[in-house]
Amino acid sequence: MACSSMTGFARTEGQSDRYSWSWEIKGVNAKGLDVRCRLATGFDNLEAAVRERAASTFKRGNLSVNLTCFRNQSASAFQVNTATLDNIVQLLPQLERGFGKLAAPSVADLLNLRGVLEPVEDNLDEDTKQQLDVAVLADLERGLAALSDMRQAEGGRLHVVLVEQLNAIARLTQAAEKLAAAQPDMLRDRLTQQLAEILNDLPALPEDRLAQEIAVLVSKADVREELDRLSAHVAAARQLLAGDGAIGRKLDFLCQELNREVNTLCSKSPDVELTRIGLDLKAVIEQFREQIQNIE
Repeated sequence: MACSSMTGFARTEGQSDRYSWSWEIKGVNAKGLDVRCRLATGFDNLEAAVRERAASTFKRGNLSVNLTCFRNQSASAFQVNTATLDNIVQLLPQLERGFGKLAAPSVADLLNLRGVLEPVEDNLDEDTKQQLDVAVLADLERGLAALSDMRQAEGGRLHVVLVEQLNAIARLTQAAEKLAAAQPDMLRDRLTQQLAEILNDLPALPEDRLAQEIAVLVSKADVREELDRLSAHVAAARQLLAGDGAIGRKLDFLCQELNREVNTLCSKSPDVELTRIGLDLKAVIEQFREQIQNIE
């Protein structure tokens, strides 16, 4: 059994001597595979690799892949923005004319002013950047594996629900088959009673003519073909759930076919009880359809 959901979340973290990073991957339902990347500045070159790895792991789902990256404080370097500092120093005489003699600011006071002290851009050489990319992508693969495990676990829970719903569809189909088997005799009795009420004292309808009328009614009300196809579709759904790979779209198609057969059954049904079973079937099939919207 390899039923997999399309929803889930995974987070992985990693670090080097100079950087710390984290991946967050969220998955929701989608008709196909849609990967949306939001990568930290300086890591845009990894987008193609992210998409390739996601596509090799998943077949369907809307994936949001986010990478954040921070430089470790111990490895950070700073520099004084001399232009900003000069502008502040030039303002001091103007401030003294307006407010009187001011105490000379300390170096610490100046460095604490916004924009005076700024981090130095970290220019990595090609080999160091390549090693960093390899480490970051390794944690991406761990995140994708964790998301896959979560989707499989959720798929396992959905599998139980889907099997129960298929069992309900099968039971209702069997109940409809029993009613359908008794329809010819029921139709004969109903037609005979109606003719007796209409003709009353007139001569009875010949037996061969009565048989012809009953045959026409039975042919119009025959739902055995629809019931056979319902059973076949249930068997096909069971086989899909027992197999491997992405099965969501195939199950969705089977739902359409199940609905088609039940609609025909209800329209042809000459019996209130058979119609009730048909309506119950429609309700269970709709529940089944809602559940498989989350299946990969």
